[in-house]
Amino acid sequence: MGSEEVKVVSFWASPFGKRVEWALKLKGVEYEYIEEDIFNKSNLLLQLNPVHKKVPVLVHAHKPIAESLIILEYIDETWKQYPLLPQHPYQRALVRFWTNFVEQKLFDAAWLGMCSSGDEREKGVKVAREVMEKIEEEIKGKRFFGGENIGYLDIALGWISYWLPVWEEVGSMEIIESLKYPATTAWINNFLTHPLIKDTFPPRDNMILYYNRRKTLFSTFNV
Repeated sequence: MGSEEVKVVSFWASPFGKRVEWALKLKGVEYEYIEEDIFNKSNLLLQLNPVHKKVPVLVHAHKPIAESLIILEYIDETWKQYPLLPQHPYQRALVRFWTNFVEQKLFDAAWLGMCSSGDEREKGVKVAREVMEKIEEEIKGKRFFGGENIGYLDIALGWISYWLPVWEEVGSMEIIESLKYPATTAWINNFLTHPLIKDTFPPRDNMILYYNRRKTLFSTFNV
């Protein structure tokens, strides 16, 4: 099982797409990467993900799977080497809880902080910092959320290590205060320097340019 060809349809700056690639790399699964233009969506993407029309999409044995967190679970169930989720149901439930909490709270709050100004911006930064406090408590005393090795929660939260600092720069805001969150800062460094992860990040200069454009577009549409 799992020997059929694997393709990842994604966009170079997508933190969600990177999750899928990280999981496959940790599992040692070979895959073909297909770059998608999210501003001019291809027929391929519309066929593979007709419901959301979004990246990433994993194609395994000609079957498409959408939504990055669902893809992570599929990858973990399909390729048994290097388990991402804990074996115990309670520990698995905790991982899913933290994944959902950060997904729902931090991503939107940080995005709002980056793209808006005034009270809206302050509101976004405040919520994002509150989430960071919870993350700090959760990672204390551990190398990774998965213990000594990168696990599902590390992959789900991996965007914090690289995308969030870019958003902070673009939005002229501070969410990850290194003195206030030393355990999180150590985790970020451990994640960024992991042998299988460290060469997967898009060039920072390109990211700054891209998210500055996104910020401008956001501001234009939300006047």
